[in-house]
Order: sequence, then C-alpha cells, then structure tokens
Amino acid sequence: MRFTWAATGLALREPFRISRSVMTEREAVTITAEHEGVAGHGEVVTSVYYGLDVSRIEEELEAAQRQLAGRTPDEALVGELPAVSAGVRAGLDAALHDLVARMRGVPVHELVGAALRQPVPTARTIGIVPTARAVAAAGDLTRRGFQVLKIKLAGGADEIARLAAIREVAPDARLLLDPNGAWEVAEAKRMLSAAAEFEVDAVEQPIAPGHPDLLAEVAESSPVPVIADEDARSAEDVRRLGSRVHGVNVKLPECGGIRAAREIIDTARGFGVEVMLGCQVASSLGIAPAVHLSGLARWVDLDGHLLLSRDPWTGLGGENGLLRIAGDVGLGVHPS
Repeated sequence: MRFTWAATGLALREPFRISRSVMTEREAVTITAEHEGVAGHGEVVTSVYYGLDVSRIEEELEAAQRQLAGRTPDEALVGELPAVSAGVRAGLDAALHDLVARMRGVPVHELVGAALRQPVPTARTIGIVPTARAVAAAGDLTRRGFQVLKIKLAGGADEIARLAAIREVAPDARLLLDPNGAWEVAEAKRMLSAAAEFEVDAVEQPIAPGHPDLLAEVAESSPVPVIADEDARSAEDVRRLGSRVHGVNVKLPECGGIRAAREIIDTARGFGVEVMLGCQVASSLGIAPAVHLSGLARWVDLDGHLLLSRDPWTGLGGENGLLRIAGDVGLGVHPS
C-alpha cells in the first residue's frame, strides 16, 4: 500500500463569521491510498483553532506512512492508527475506508454497517451578519429547499431580535443555534430562555468547553435541548457527561475519523443521548465520510462543502438542502 498527498486551496463564497473568528479560505491536503491498482481518498483541512497547517499535516503524514509501512489495507483499517493529530488521523481513516470499500465493491456505509438514509436533510449555516442579511439568507435558503437552518450567535438582546426576524421569514424551518461557546453560564440561561419562544430545535456548546459540569448545569435548566460539541470529542468525554446533556456533536476531523465516531455514537446512544453529525469547512471529499454515518444521527449539519466558491470534488449535492451519495462504491465522490 502506498500513500501520496497534495495540498490545494479552498476559497469560501463569502467571509464566514462565528463568535471567535472570520474565515475567507483554508487549505486542504488530499490523501491517496493505493493498493493493487485501486485508490482511496481522504482529506485533511487546515485549522488555526487546532494549530494544524499544511506543514504540520505533511510532517504527520510522513510519520504515519512509516508506521503503516508493510500493512495491507485491511490490516491498516482494523489496526491502531498512527498517533497523529485527529484531523490527519481522520483523513487517513477516510482514505483507508474508501480504498477497502472500493476493493470490495461496496459503499462505505455498508462496509461499516451503518444504514444510509437517502436523501439526507442537512442544516445550512447563517453566520454572524446584520439582521437584514440574515433574513435575506434565511428566505433564500428555505425557498431553495433547506428545512434546517443553523444560526451562529454572539450574545445580547440584538441576537434574540435577529433570531426572531429569521423565524418570521422561515416559520417552518428547524432552527439550530451555535454560539461557539461564547456565553457565560448565566447568559446562556437567559439567552436560551428567550430563544425557546421561537421553537428552537437545539443549541450547540453554549458555554466555553472544558467545564462539562457547568454545561450540564445549563442543560438541566434549558428549555432548548443542549448539544455538547467541543466537550464531547471522545467516547471518554461522552461517558463523563453521561445523560446530563441532550445530544453530542460528532465531527470526524475532530474525533479522528469514522471508527472513532462510531465509538462516540454508540457510547452516546447507551446513555440515551441523541447524536448530531457536524463538520468543518471542507470539500465534498472531506464531508462524505460523515454522510455515510447519517442514518445514526438525529441532526445532520454537513454543509461545509456548500460554503466553497469552488468544490474540487462532487457527488454529494446539497444545494437544495438534501444530501445524496451519488456513487455506489467507496465514499461515492469524485474530482469535479
């Protein structure tokens, strides 16, 4: 088995603002795993938040290649993956799943025993923008077919007014809130109490990560279901939270890939906790592994490829709010 990789740029259609940063572009490294004439692919995206740039990604891939030397694809898939960052591990994991599934002539979801629902309604994110722009975006997205909208929030009464305006123009949409951990505990309780009036489906990580007991306190009193995001990066994190939150957000690039995600999902379900599948800004190649697990989730937020000005991969669709796996083997995506 042979690994190669190449870096490319991913430009966004427009600047994307959340509570802690603004993004206009990022880089991606495409991993190719080849064996006996068959190739599988995976993707790693750079992340300032996780300190992952192209140089570090390539260094870790070189180290991983040495550790995986001599293994067959099946051995690498079931064996312990190299001790590299979660993003690189997820990219390797995706390439191996894609390769082995293609060698067997099956889609990845069948390979891992996860029923696939087709089509998959995905949330579409509205960043922190002035109310008029948010309302225009919500109206446009619902007209195009999006049934789920995720609203990035900061804090204060103005944000509740923006939420109210979005609800007015999108009365039938499921609304998810995401302050990216920007609120203090008392503020989170006030904001969620006010947001409940607008029939919000759930809120992701309302307070800063690293304080699971405080997150559980917010969840206990919240009229809106609370989903742990950064506080649920591993199965051990989920066991620590137990049933004290309503959901966990599983992002493959942040937990380490499909295998790690399945462990988190199975652990959450054991506590009666619902699952969200989330993503980073990435191409269709980077989003596809999570789509193959979508049958295991209550909430699906896999719109990262829809934020790009040009997606170098295709096969997922989603422009009308519905994702579909177009191919019948591997990850089901191919270069545009």
